[in-house]
Amino acid sequence: MNVKTAIESRRSVKAFDPAHRISEVEVRELLGQAMFAPTAFNIQNWRFVMVDDPALRQEIRKVAWDQSQVTDASLLLVMCADLKAWEKKPERYWRNVDAPVRDFMVPAIHQYYVGKEQVQRDEAMRSCGLAGMALMLTAQEMGYDTCPMDGFDFDAVGKLIQLPDDHVISFMLAVGRGIQPPFPRGGQLEPDEVVVHDRFR
Repeated sequence: MNVKTAIESRRSVKAFDPAHRISEVEVRELLGQAMFAPTAFNIQNWRFVMVDDPALRQEIRKVAWDQSQVTDASLLLVMCADLKAWEKKPERYWRNVDAPVRDFMVPAIHQYYVGKEQVQRDEAMRSCGLAGMALMLTAQEMGYDTCPMDGFDFDAVGKLIQLPDDHVISFMLAVGRGIQPPFPRGGQLEPDEVVVHDRFR
């Protein structure tokens, strides 16, 4: 499947086959592809919480509008980010480059993020979004359906997964075998509504 086909065929599926199991090999492939997603300064701040425990899935479903994909999807990921990844051994993010590049980039990480909580949060959301799209397109190529979710109580889910204080949840992603077709597309806006040339007028 080419990228264009994956983008056009990817839909948010709500009903999944609860009996289907995704293999460990497939999970590794999905997450491996997601880890090629770009992050500013290569800080790789995404953290993928795989919720395997059926009882925990049930608890999350209770605070997610009772949406069935939480419990029925083969894989449920809580897409999180470490807001302080930039200051946790940042030299490891540039260990494979020549010393002059590393000597420039590592201090630049600190200068960009220190004392800028909003920048840290913005980057967390950008990073998870990019990784999430990589996951969804890879899943589509593998023959799986997906559903990105923000219809849940973020604080409650954070407590259930014991989210560290310096982390944030971006969204959840359900992956599995769809058993019902998605709703028809609601209607895409025309390009002239969303494309701005040079500046807003």
